[in-house]
Amino acid sequence: MNADNETLPRSINRTQRLAALVGIVAIAVCALGGLADPPQFFRAYLASYMFYLGLPLGAMVLVMIYHLTGGAWGYVMRWPLESAMRTLPGCAIAFLPIALGASYLYLWAQPDTVAADPELQKKTFYLTLPLYWARMAGFFALWVIVATLLARWSRKQEETGEQRYATWLTNLSGPGLLAYGVAMNFASIDWLMSLQPAFHSTIFGPLVATGHILSAFCVATIVVCAFAHRGPLGELISEKVLNDIGSLMFAFVIIWAYMNWFQFMLIWLANMETDVTWYKPRLGGGWQWVALALVLLHFVVPFFLLLSRRVKRQPRVLGTIAAGVLFMHLVFLNWQVLPSFEAASLIEHWMDFVMPIGLGGLWLASYLGQLARRPSTIVADENRILVEHLRASDDEELAWEESLAHG
Repeated sequence: MNADNETLPRSINRTQRLAALVGIVAIAVCALGGLADPPQFFRAYLASYMFYLGLPLGAMVLVMIYHLTGGAWGYVMRWPLESAMRTLPGCAIAFLPIALGASYLYLWAQPDTVAADPELQKKTFYLTLPLYWARMAGFFALWVIVATLLARWSRKQEETGEQRYATWLTNLSGPGLLAYGVAMNFASIDWLMSLQPAFHSTIFGPLVATGHILSAFCVATIVVCAFAHRGPLGELISEKVLNDIGSLMFAFVIIWAYMNWFQFMLIWLANMETDVTWYKPRLGGGWQWVALALVLLHFVVPFFLLLSRRVKRQPRVLGTIAAGVLFMHLVFLNWQVLPSFEAASLIEHWMDFVMPIGLGGLWLASYLGQLARRPSTIVADENRILVEHLRASDDEELAWEESLAHG
């Protein structure tokens, strides 16, 4: 553990070891189940992997947005966001089971199925395993390079205090965001939309990207709220910063909901068989209740809660809302993936429930390790002045209220 990082609890190593142990055991159990039922193993793996991959990717996007825009919110969230971003190389390695088991997941990766389906044959210019592997290698190489440069220059900025590293981070962030957006548009097709090759949606890429950003923001919010009253970070966080974080979460929840509604509305209005097929399995077989829960708990409840300034300024309440949204996004990705397969139902297989625990334990262990290696605040970041000003303003207001209360 970094000796300078006083914000982490002393039990961090124990928590990290416990998370790793739970993850390893759960993955081992699923692997044993996969020997008997390989298709279900890979389906459960894909659904959970899409969620955990979105955390470092979304964190990388938010870090780049912060370097372009600045702001107090980004300064206090920089530590948890950069820590999540640094788990990306491990997530890239964890993609190998999907690459190797693609034939269990995608119809276009099954030669016999393609040979019998003229429509699939028309898509072979794009949907073939060699091209799929090549695209994935390119996407992950691009993302890992960008994340590595962001992390390295951030560390140099912290160690040296030189302004040139802040300039480099800003200059990289613009092209980095553009590269992420273009790559994600194609990656979302490869990962999710091609599960049902007949379906097509031009908004699918932005929908996946907003999910990445929202889920990563929720993780960072949970960490910030957990340390809002302790350590160096707790000495800087103010109610005004928490209010800004809550307002941003409110905006990301709305954007995510809008993307989903926009896709559903256009498909409903057009009423084309090739597109309606995406929603048919997701609104039957028990999955309709999951869809209803998503509407209520992924959008409606957090929407109304985050309207309140009082709610947004209470770390415990704000962190709880973020945790709820984060969990519902995991449910959303299972709702996206699992109904794509024939005879899939809500309780078809236990691996759908155990796999998120396995991958989650391993990712959490990696994330806690990254948190422990970095200090929670960066003195050389010029946005620190704004954070300190907001905290001083909060302290002045509190002192004024106390003086009035005591006459």
